[in-house]
Amino acid sequence: MIQRLLVANRGEIARRVFATCRALGVETVAVHSDADAAAPFVAEADQAVRLPGNTPAETYLRIDLILAAARKAGADAVHPGYGFLAENAEFAAAVTDAGLTWVGPPAKAIAAMGDKMAAKALLADAGVPMLPTWTDADQVTDFPVLVKAAAGGGGRGMRVVRDAAGLAEAVASARREAAAAFGDGTVFIERYVERGRHVEVQIFGDSHGTVLALGERDCSIQRRHQKIVEEAPAVLAPELRERLHAAAVAAGRAVDYVGAGTVEFLLAPDGAFFFLEMNTRLQVEHPVTEAVTGLDLVRLQLLVAEGEPLPLAATPPSDGHAIEVRLCAEDPAQGFRPATGTLHRFAIPGVAGAFTPLRGLRLDSGVTDGSVVRVHYDSMLAKLVAWAPTRAEAARALAAALARAELHGVATNRDLLVRVLRSREFGAVEIDTGFLERHEEVFAPLPPADQLPLAALAAALASAAARRVSAPVLAGLPSGWRNVPALPQAARFTMADGEIEVRYRLDRTGALAECSVPGVALVEAAFDRVVLEVDGVRRAFRVHRVGSAVFVDGPDGATSLVELPRFPLPTAELAAGSLLAPLPGAVTRVHVEVGQRVAAGDLLLTLEAMKLEHPVLAPTDGVVADLPVPAGGQVDTGTVLAVVTTEEDPR
Repeated sequence: MIQRLLVANRGEIARRVFATCRALGVETVAVHSDADAAAPFVAEADQAVRLPGNTPAETYLRIDLILAAARKAGADAVHPGYGFLAENAEFAAAVTDAGLTWVGPPAKAIAAMGDKMAAKALLADAGVPMLPTWTDADQVTDFPVLVKAAAGGGGRGMRVVRDAAGLAEAVASARREAAAAFGDGTVFIERYVERGRHVEVQIFGDSHGTVLALGERDCSIQRRHQKIVEEAPAVLAPELRERLHAAAVAAGRAVDYVGAGTVEFLLAPDGAFFFLEMNTRLQVEHPVTEAVTGLDLVRLQLLVAEGEPLPLAATPPSDGHAIEVRLCAEDPAQGFRPATGTLHRFAIPGVAGAFTPLRGLRLDSGVTDGSVVRVHYDSMLAKLVAWAPTRAEAARALAAALARAELHGVATNRDLLVRVLRSREFGAVEIDTGFLERHEEVFAPLPPADQLPLAALAAALASAAARRVSAPVLAGLPSGWRNVPALPQAARFTMADGEIEVRYRLDRTGALAECSVPGVALVEAAFDRVVLEVDGVRRAFRVHRVGSAVFVDGPDGATSLVELPRFPLPTAELAAGSLLAPLPGAVTRVHVEVGQRVAAGDLLLTLEAMKLEHPVLAPTDGVVADLPVPAGGQVDTGTVLAVVTTEEDPR
């Protein structure tokens, strides 16, 4: 039996595996980069081993370092998690060659499914339906098509191409991104199905010849071809479900599959389905399957790795409905640009537990209060899962918990997730992989624009209350109170869409004597909570201040503000037309040169961060006046990447 398990991964999946290990009495070993030394998963392990490396991301890809860590810690088994080396056949073979137990499928099965073109050929012979596929761009005659990485997954290296003119650049870009993410830039091309649903089947095999389907998941809500909302079971006709399960089991049997795996299909509007790929690992979205089956999939992985048969003989019945969302550090309004920074507060109300199967709300998180979100890794912070007797109840509970969450310090996709879950189309199961492209309304922030002055007023009143509490004398007087009424107090804040100013004056009793926000009365104000009465309705705001940053959570949603100083210090002026780096990263390519005339929307540079490429586009017609960062240059947030001047300002 496994006594001490090393998890060759990081973040929430490491914590997930550790949770089952604790329940089973298995000791745990974490490995970590220098950037992750203070991460929660490191603190939770029984032992932790530092992985040296040139870059923080590289450390988790070094087979030699991980095997050395296993020897140093006395581990007798290795769990790969997902991502990094989880689907690397060489790693699986090296683990078993070192005399350790590999918690995953055999290296042969990983290799067979890792080469997606070979996998398609193998499974086509097993009767699994396939899409038309090409390996050479010159062979493609029908559009639209999808360019895909031959190795790895997670949406990296994928590009939709709708005409021949864009195919060459899409292939080149996909190759670069795939090489950066997986170390293999091989890509292929397959027919793109419009309005297709992404439905996948969880399979499990053991070394005694059993391969079972444990249910299916619908993962159609995606951004950048990466899943952000997953649910189980998928809403399908029973006959279609049976055919999907049978095809998935056939795929597993074709490679003598052992362990947890997922067979992904594209479901066309006419009911036809096609094989996409097989992931030879535990999936990010496995908690929804656990929620509706009651199974602990990590426990099953460990049992099968120890040579035990699966403790079930048939597909388990599905009970209720579960929906998972991936909470990511990114800004959907800016093309899902990854965000970095410190999570000053990470609190989600109503959570019943974490990392193991349960009913209600489950939180699998890689972060806690104070965690630093860096540029080196994937942007996912946590997964929040809701189980309920019905799909509608699960969606409502999940949206409510997300809307009330306190997520302070780093931009997230929370508001978009809430709007998706509350949308009429999601409720009616009118979903497919192009959902976000067709529904621009879900990108709007939760707080309506006309409610922002209330959030700013709450922030100003909370700050005033905090100042009075710390006042050395006359702390009981209202902020700004004078014997003779004078000008009202003013507070100015910056937010995502510009600046906002509120003005107010309190009387001797602490009531609002005047206010720039009409129809408002002050009920109570403390440094962390303000209650306002608006047109006869009381509205409570939770306020959290960190330096000049103020985070306001109200009944309509969350607002992030930065209070401006009354007397600002002078700062250096940027050249007009300066384009700044939105996050730390590396300039991988410069597409223009100084003096070149460009049009609005032209591609100037490509910035790589969090394993994804981010285009830097010309904001207006003009001339490139400066390119201070060469290709290969590293940049921090706010670094000037380029200067584009208009004809009216030809500097």
